[in-house]
Amino acid sequence: MAETTPLRGPEARARASAVLVLGDGTTFWGQGVGATGAAVGEICFNTAVTGYQEILTDPSYAGQIITFTFPHIGNVGTNDDDIESVVPAARGLVLRAEITEPSNFRATRHLESWLRSRDLIGIAGIDTRALTRLIRRQGAPTGVVAHDPDGAFDLDALAGRAGAWPGLEGMDLAKDVSCTQTYEWAETRWTLEAGHGRQDRPRRHVVAIDYGAKRNILRCLASAGCRVTVVPATADAEAILGHRPDGIFLSNGPGDPAATGAYAVPVIRALLESGSPIFGICLGHQMLALALGARTMKMHQGHRGANHPVQDLVTGKVEITSQNHGFVVDPDSLPAGVTMTHVSLFDRTLEGIAVAGRPVFSVQHHPEASPGPQDSHYLFARFMALIDAR
Repeated sequence: MAETTPLRGPEARARASAVLVLGDGTTFWGQGVGATGAAVGEICFNTAVTGYQEILTDPSYAGQIITFTFPHIGNVGTNDDDIESVVPAARGLVLRAEITEPSNFRATRHLESWLRSRDLIGIAGIDTRALTRLIRRQGAPTGVVAHDPDGAFDLDALAGRAGAWPGLEGMDLAKDVSCTQTYEWAETRWTLEAGHGRQDRPRRHVVAIDYGAKRNILRCLASAGCRVTVVPATADAEAILGHRPDGIFLSNGPGDPAATGAYAVPVIRALLESGSPIFGICLGHQMLALALGARTMKMHQGHRGANHPVQDLVTGKVEITSQNHGFVVDPDSLPAGVTMTHVSLFDRTLEGIAVAGRPVFSVQHHPEASPGPQDSHYLFARFMALIDAR
């Protein structure tokens, strides 16, 4: 049975094999999970109740230590299908309870051994509600998660390391998680009956710029009838257009869009001039907005979860979405001809834009639903319709 009551006071320190130390010196004691060692990053929280394996392998979490607010992490085990990248970009994880035993017919491995094999460091048994409230009040702090079975920790050194970490603002992390060579993608979405399929009769050709693309996004494009060519984040416009795409996809990714935009925005502007249909999500959405003349800004705590209500201002419908972002487009900075198409019903932040008279649009949330609801899958069909119309 997993420990469900966080330890406090001297007992917590005496029994601890892991510690989470924030940049201001705030300390949480607990039990280590996964790999041993120490990792530094921005502490964020995710409210999803499922999909921890997809979350941990989402490249958009580069530079971050993920606090799971849902307590039963590990209950479906792990497998080789539910990963969004081969090597996790997340720095570590924080859990309320010890990892639960897997109970799912698709499980092939315990989460504990999977974490060790991916060199992911975690801490369990802390009060994640208290940590989440701290993040909500003060914003996402920097921190270090350390795991040592012997419980030997230099708290001053850990606090100094956490305090010295510069934070995500100004960081270009897309280059760290992007592919380094162009490749073709044909795998389609998973089904219970057949697992992953293969697109062998594509009707369209899409070039996806990989700023940290999740596999399920590429699968959604393939399932929509596309041959998908994936290019690195640093690819120039000439190389991208040289593939003669029917449409261009700007992927999700980590870090500060303004930093990545230093090399990506000029490319996106050239792609806009080509007249090609363009669809962006997450970081791709933010950098499209920058290319159009808007601004982005760091959020106080960000949006991370699978239950975020977003209204499509074009249709009036509300969809429940999956989200993972710490930056947002400033709606007051949108230039003439660029309209807001989607809005968050949690905090009224901008969730989508479209360009008048052009086949160009983007959204902040994750329509591939990995993990999360599938309400926004229609956006891939909208992209296909723009391609077909052209």
